[in-house]
Amino acid sequence: MADSDVAARSANAPAAAPNPLAPSWLRVPADANALAPGLWSRTVRRDGDALSVGGVPVGELAERFGTPLYVVDEEDARSRAAEVRTAFERAFADIGTAAKVYYAGKAFLSVEVARWMDAAGLFIDVCSGGELAVALAAGVDPERLGFHGNNKSLAEIDRAVSVGVGAIVIDSIQEIDRVAAAAERHGVVQSVRLRVNSGVHAHTHAFLATSHEDQKFGIALEHAVDAVGRIRSHPSLAFRGLHCHIGSQIFGADGFAESAARLLSLHAQLLEGGDVPELNLGGGFGIAYTSADDPAPIDELAHRIAETVAAGCEQLGIPAPVVAFEPGRSIIGTAGLTLYTVGTTKDVPVAFQDDGETAVRRYVSVDGGMSDNARPALYEAEYSARIANRTSTAAPALVRVAGKHCESGDIVVNAEYLPGDVTPGDLLAVPATGAYCWSLASNYNFLGRPPVVAVRDGDARVIVRGETIDDLLARDAAYDPAAARPLASKESDRA
Repeated sequence: MADSDVAARSANAPAAAPNPLAPSWLRVPADANALAPGLWSRTVRRDGDALSVGGVPVGELAERFGTPLYVVDEEDARSRAAEVRTAFERAFADIGTAAKVYYAGKAFLSVEVARWMDAAGLFIDVCSGGELAVALAAGVDPERLGFHGNNKSLAEIDRAVSVGVGAIVIDSIQEIDRVAAAAERHGVVQSVRLRVNSGVHAHTHAFLATSHEDQKFGIALEHAVDAVGRIRSHPSLAFRGLHCHIGSQIFGADGFAESAARLLSLHAQLLEGGDVPELNLGGGFGIAYTSADDPAPIDELAHRIAETVAAGCEQLGIPAPVVAFEPGRSIIGTAGLTLYTVGTTKDVPVAFQDDGETAVRRYVSVDGGMSDNARPALYEAEYSARIANRTSTAAPALVRVAGKHCESGDIVVNAEYLPGDVTPGDLLAVPATGAYCWSLASNYNFLGRPPVVAVRDGDARVIVRGETIDDLLARDAAYDPAAARPLASKESDRA
């Protein structure tokens, strides 16, 4: 059944008044089954009454792989990667220079995803020896890798240099000599960038420009000239340019424009001492997690930033450098969703006025939680949800989707309107979980991390295996399988 048919059928549902406990941005939907535009990957549909993604019904996915389950829409991820690269390449070609796009692996990295990004023509940004190993295991040319990190170990630096990583981002003065020494040992000239703090902090549609930043990454602008001089003093290092990252989940171009203007002034000064072929403006482009989110299209961002760079270079009388970017969330975030099974529901009366008047918040508890999505607990991140296995004509009810962990802050979706008959056994789908969910996952309460399944053209396959109880026990040095009591039922397939 098409979404329009569902909407028509649910038009006869009783109207629901706004719940006074709901946040101001959350509106009561006319149809609590409808999929808000921009939140879901491009192949998500309602087939009959249930959702499908990549041509695979969610009920089939839950039956085959269990829940919680990370689902990645391969077609969506690949197409977004290609679209982001094309947007920046075209925008900067229009001003007479080139653009490089690095996929920020910290958002979500696996061997398969690294191959998708490589096939789409993206470079890949890694932040640890582990992420470097994944990219190399995927067969990515090391020259197309960038290596970040504020405290790279000597072993990580040596490994990056030895395999021929394309660029190492220098994050501190001490790191200059460490990378230089590693390059000398291996008899190579290592390309490096210098991470600086522009003093611009951006978040969604707002940004704040200051003189200094109090953070662990990078060095202050006023120390950059001396740092670059030190880099250039080492024959084993080749300075490629400056790097800056201004924040995450950014909806507009203003913060990038301000940061670019500040960096271009320094870039021009550094040109007096030698070549500075590149400028890396980082990533942080936002996506929609709720119907209240309205990120700018990537084409618009690319052209706005390119225009700023062109104007700045013209004012300074310098050629436009190659400009690099590091998107992650904007490529993989919306391509992912997480499936859960509802376990229990309970209505909790909550006072919302001084006179004690109450309203009801319905808690809907699912079989995952902060172990598979830490972002709500870490950042108070907002998400959305829909019943995935059926539609309903019940009036919308305000719900809070909670996890199963022993923490009061274990919330998956803080506030959402779902059909009021949501019940144990229902499948819930939470969109936009492709970024920073699997990569931040944990084994809290001894839960295994869920598998990651890629779907495309009616096919589903595991790209990251889930963890079983046996997997978790095997790491315990005191565990003796022969002495352990057997499980009452064989539930070790999924922890």
